[in-house]
Amino acid sequence: MRRSAGGALQSMPDLPELNPVVHGRLRLALLSLLSGVEEAEFTWLRAKTEATDGNLGAQLLKLEEAGYLTVKKKFVLRKPQTLYRITETGRQALTEYVQALKQLLGPAIDA
Repeated sequence: MRRSAGGALQSMPDLPELNPVVHGRLRLALLSLLSGVEEAEFTWLRAKTEATDGNLGAQLLKLEEAGYLTVKKKFVLRKPQTLYRITETGRQALTEYVQALKQLLGPAIDA
């Protein structure tokens, strides 16, 4: 319950659920970065996020297991290259997360 400007008690609206897979800071950053490009190399994502190889790899694996991104591994001039691409499921999860966050913050973000 909360009080309105006039002092009357009002019930709180139902709070939206934030997707726990997307909600992690690094995972949210990764999905945001990948939503703006066709695909991205591991090294580019590491540079953009300033994450360690181990943490970045673990978070990318969680997103892959959730079906939010795809991984393609290949060799270029005998060097391994790992490419990541956001899936439609991942794009939808990111969109729903942003919408839930907007609903949760309400008028606070319009200020």
